[in-house]
Amino acid sequence: MELMPIINWETTTFSTPVLALVIFGSVALFPTLLLPSTPSMWVAGMTFGYGLGFLLILAGVAVGVSLPYFIGSLFHHKIQGWLEKYPKKASIIRLAGEGNWFHQFRAVTLIRVSPFPYILFNYCSVATNVKYGPYIMGSLIGVVPEIFVAIYTGILIRALADASHEQHSLSAPQIILNVVGFCATVATTIFFTVYAKRQLTALQKEDELLLE
Repeated sequence: MELMPIINWETTTFSTPVLALVIFGSVALFPTLLLPSTPSMWVAGMTFGYGLGFLLILAGVAVGVSLPYFIGSLFHHKIQGWLEKYPKKASIIRLAGEGNWFHQFRAVTLIRVSPFPYILFNYCSVATNVKYGPYIMGSLIGVVPEIFVAIYTGILIRALADASHEQHSLSAPQIILNVVGFCATVATTIFFTVYAKRQLTALQKEDELLLE
């Protein structure tokens, strides 16, 4: 797929402020509509880089995880009924609503870092009675690795598209830097994911022991 025409369309159609609003709006609203927002994060990386791109995405995520939380509260009993049908997934989600503020914050952070479905947790978390404070803070901390991966992916796409557009190949140092950066990003993501899964398993076992 030719990426440069898409990037050219994006940069010529929208001014930078408007593009920032488009990215913020999609990251904020797409999760509520059960749509993926990762492509918008790529665009943020391509256009704004790590600094502004990170702040823009994080602001959108704050809204994107809050709307389903408050909407889900309107269907609290129905969501609880659904969780009873899927006890394995429910056991993970319910960790978010147990214990004190820090325990809830820790559980939400680990769930966000783990491969647990992002959009599913947005709506179902409210059924655990997790407080909004630890929910929003844990969510924002937990999505940081994903945000950096998305931004890096966008920057890499931009670099490859620029090289293709200018009809020249990347230099050896550029290739090495991109490969090393990509491998480091993947390795870091795997590390955090595995760590989060292990910690969630440990929390589940602790809760099981308390219930015995």
